[in-house]
Amino acid sequence: MANPLEKLLGERDWLLADGATGTNLFNMGLEAGEAPEFWNETEPDRIRALYKGAADAGSDIFLTNSFGGNASRLKLHDAQGRAFELNRIAAELGREVADAAGRTVVVAGSMGPTGEIMAPLGPLTVEDAAQMFEEQARGLLAGGADVLWVETISAPEEFEAAALGISRAGAAWCGTMSFDTAGRTMMGVTSAAMVGLVDGLPNPPLAFGANCGVGASDLLRTVLGFTAQHPRLPVVAKGNAGIPKFHDGHIHYDGTPELMADYAILARDCGATIIGGCCGTTPAHLVAMRAALEATPRGPRPDLAEIERRLGGFSSASDGVDGGVDGGGEAGGGAPRERRRRRG
Repeated sequence: MANPLEKLLGERDWLLADGATGTNLFNMGLEAGEAPEFWNETEPDRIRALYKGAADAGSDIFLTNSFGGNASRLKLHDAQGRAFELNRIAAELGREVADAAGRTVVVAGSMGPTGEIMAPLGPLTVEDAAQMFEEQARGLLAGGADVLWVETISAPEEFEAAALGISRAGAAWCGTMSFDTAGRTMMGVTSAAMVGLVDGLPNPPLAFGANCGVGASDLLRTVLGFTAQHPRLPVVAKGNAGIPKFHDGHIHYDGTPELMADYAILARDCGATIIGGCCGTTPAHLVAMRAALEATPRGPRPDLAEIERRLGGFSSASDGVDGGVDGGGEAGGGAPRERRRRRG
């Protein structure tokens, strides 16, 4: 039987993913420093509401509340021995919501970075990381996840370790990296290099792309970098809803539903097939994105000037690739924007 995501990809020319996890959970009362994964067990109704918010807004795919669910991240909360269990519950709650949606909604098991520096620069080996990812993958699959979703990765070695762990669990997956340092990941990966990385994997993902980063404009510049390489796999775009700003003791994102609707159209026209939001993206943004994608015919591939005109300036003059993309090395302009590293 075909994986439901593969089936949807074969039937549709775009799919709507979900929005933020962290932003929406903080809006529900999650406290800073609290492990969101604990809410899978202690606040299941709120996690169901998180998932249902995305499904009701029109998402074809939503990610589970398991971004920090690997043993390395859970160790910060003395819960490294509970990785399988917390991931299983995260997926079980998602399965309930998806099965009640009345249409195909894909439950994607979120798998974020370990938080450790990979060897040889740091202590974490590919094998040790692969074991952590495998444990997390098996928990998500036991709970009913349709696919696994590796996200916000910076190091190619960690991406490869995630792919290895997932291959041992025998699952389909998607993978995204975060390009937040002048068009590169924190560990220096360019959009072109990621296409090469994905093509070289023995168990390639169903789709690959970018999430998070610094803003919608920068993320679409990265998407143009992917599509310029003519990748054989569908591209994912999950950009933040604007730029984070600290106000009244809280972080707010300045991207309106209208801006994210325009971003969704541009993402599709840049060549992305799976389109969603990351930090700051709420169900209200997703409703606007779905409506815009359904109502707006596909247009020509935008250049950087068009992206900047409609979404705002770029955070750096460089797209991370020598020579740029459609002149991207010089087209960004504007002052550098604040960078951030947490998802959702």
